[in-house]
Amino acid sequence: MKVLVDGRALEVTAGTLVAAAIELAAPGRGARVSPAGERRQPLCGMGVCGECRVTVDGRAHRLGCQTWCADGMEILTDE
Repeated sequence: MKVLVDGRALEVTAGTLVAAAIELAAPGRGARVSPAGERRQPLCGMGVCGECRVTVDGRAHRLGCQTWCADGMEILTDE
């Protein structure tokens, strides 16, 4: 299936989490930016830390570590 991560097309397999797709699209970049402008990476992997929050298909603050990729999904990080 194909998803868009910050406008970049990415082919992922069924069962891929949004947080994993973000890492595949831009290794080490993460989804969030701190108030100081530093890139942040997901920490807990279970939706508690909030460092994986992204906009998915226009819906803000979705947890990337808890959301499965779907064909045609558009994922936006804090570029």
